Amino acid sequence: MSLLAVDEDQASTAAATDAKDGRTLPPSMVERMTLILEAFASPSTRLTLEQVARATHLPRSTAHRILDQLVRLEWLSHSPFGYSLGTRSLGLGGTGGSHLELREAAAGPLHELLIRTGLVAHLAVLDGAEIHYLDKMGGRFAGVVPSRVGGRAPAHCTALGKAMLAWMSAEEVDEQIAPAIGRNTSRSIGDVGTLHQELTRIRGRHGIAFERGECFPEIACVAAAVRGPEGAVGAISLVGDAGTQLERVAPLVLDAARQATRTLFPDLQIPGTQAPRRVRAPRGITVTSPSPRQGRRTVTAAELADERWSAQALDRMVAAGESGDWF
Repeated sequence: MSLLAVDEDQASTAAATDAKDGRTLPPSMVERMTLILEAFASPSTRLTLEQVARATHLPRSTAHRILDQLVRLEWLSHSPFGYSLGTRSLGLGGTGGSHLELREAAAGPLHELLIRTGLVAHLAVLDGAEIHYLDKMGGRFAGVVPSRVGGRAPAHCTALGKAMLAWMSAEEVDEQIAPAIGRNTSRSIGDVGTLHQELTRIRGRHGIAFERGECFPEIACVAAAVRGPEGAVGAISLVGDAGTQLERVAPLVLDAARQATRTLFPDLQIPGTQAPRRVRAPRGITVTSPSPRQGRRTVTAAELADERWSAQALDRMVAAGESGDWF
């Protein structure tokens, strides 16, 4: 007997059981599966079992049984953060099903960024001269940010794109970006020479990339790359309005990218991506100052707890993270 026939038999039995509760349910398993899949409005939608049951008006036990089958058949995927579209669904929609492992590795860090900051969190990959958005978790600002899962934007004028380009060779950047470079806004980088200068600054900040109004007016962004053995495999960002103090959240974005890197490549030794050590905040952390004149100094516990990051404090914290003393 085929799997579909077995499922149809189960659906008939379930229908009889559900009828006892006075519910009128779709008679076939195919219709019920369709109801559930339609509840996922976009590739970035994540729903709990309770949310699926409410959206479809299916009994919780029925929804749970069908969800299990859809996960087993890879139409859906399941993580501690809920259910989302799986490789089969994403493949049919052409929205990047081949990046499922990256999406799963970044799901936890993205969710944590959203909870801790209330800003919009993105995951993207580089595709030629463009970035391709794989995930978007929105806070109060989500409706204002014109990005969407499956959408694209020029790599050279987005923090996500620049964070990934920074780990490519100059020759690769020239070949990939130069033919398509142009200005989205008056603040966009408009030539390859200026782009190379920006990428050098990003490497000097240990991979943290900033963008203010370069791709979309009045939008600010900070990003860091998820790195693999041959360079960046994706990037994570936080987005706010033009007045957002990105320096405050930059260490969190860098840490999120490193978490995803460790999940994807646990045996890969990339500076700054090793498992975090015990923080020595009560005694302070000694780090090298960005200014040679200042030499080495101690970051106190009070500075670690202070959320009002200055640019200098950010440099000190990133330097501490690179040496394994923080993050």
